Amino acid sequence: MFAGCSSAPESGSGSRSEAVWSAKPATANPIVTSPLPAHVTAPPLLVPINSPPVIHTNVTANSPTLKTAATITAAPIIWTSLNRWAAEQKMEPPRRISTSPVVNYSIATTNGVMVFTIGSRETTWRGTDFHLGFAPEIIDNQVFVHVLDLEKSIEPLLRANPPTYSNRVIVLDPGHGGMNGGTISVLDGRPEKEFTLDLARRLKRLLEAEQWQVFLTRTNDYDVALSNRVNFAESHHADLFISLHFNSAAPDKHQAGLETFCLTPSGMPSTLTRGYPDILSDRYPNNEYDVRNFQLAMRVHKAVLRASSEEDRGVRRARFLGVLRGEKRPAILVECGYLSNPHEAERIENPDFREALAEGIANALR
Repeated sequence: MFAGCSSAPESGSGSRSEAVWSAKPATANPIVTSPLPAHVTAPPLLVPINSPPVIHTNVTANSPTLKTAATITAAPIIWTSLNRWAAEQKMEPPRRISTSPVVNYSIATTNGVMVFTIGSRETTWRGTDFHLGFAPEIIDNQVFVHVLDLEKSIEPLLRANPPTYSNRVIVLDPGHGGMNGGTISVLDGRPEKEFTLDLARRLKRLLEAEQWQVFLTRTNDYDVALSNRVNFAESHHADLFISLHFNSAAPDKHQAGLETFCLTPSGMPSTLTRGYPDILSDRYPNNEYDVRNFQLAMRVHKAVLRASSEEDRGVRRARFLGVLRGEKRPAILVECGYLSNPHEAERIENPDFREALAEGIANALR
């Protein structure tokens, strides 16, 4: 059974453990290096560093640099200089825009501005939040990012072009159904399954007006196994898959906002685990679409925020979302608000708000 629609502490929250940096001995072209899983291909953007091995330390606004050390205490991981990468792209280098309470850097491109927070995975692109796999850090006064973030998040946004679809077929997945009601509204106990189905029907009407072929994994109040939802999209040769849900942080009544999820790339830690194992080496069929998943998630997330005026909780990645893992097409899951928050639950129960949500998703696909 799908175990979503409730919030839990994020993976990696709280104090951060030390990660280790390593460099090959100095050569004509030394690079930061370490083994990735065999199925992960590192992009050709590794940066020469002529310095001793570096051990990651916590970075604060008062100490935005890392210390060098001669001893390697854990498995190294691959990082690259964003300054060097920007130079290779003939762009201006990252610019420090704040030092308190956190250290922020921005990088401006013809496709928009991205803002990084040193020591934090939370990042902003064109004013919309998303989460990196690894927190950027400073070495020798340069911003360093993990190559998986460069390949799976940063570069996809910089080069994002309007997508094309061969068939314009989309499967919408209204979460829950039947005995699996999902979470409930804090106002009157109405189940999530009711709102997801109504939202899917509204979105279907809007997309069909845009010449999409639209199929729903359920058209009434019955449950559908996760595997059957995946098989349904496969049998209809869908170009896209969007699963629709509403969130809960019960008994907390304060959390609110929009979250959009896609599958975590292999080799990267998830943003959220909800207590499920987060095995970095795991790879699923949908990982073939890591870049397109993320581009779709950012496009939908930004459009829904604009249409609904919800709080931005960012685009996130997770592995426990079974309805996404087997998809052989770009696939995302949208948590369209918190039924555990009285103010937001009141909005969700209003048909006009659900229409606005549907308009936002439809706008993203126009």
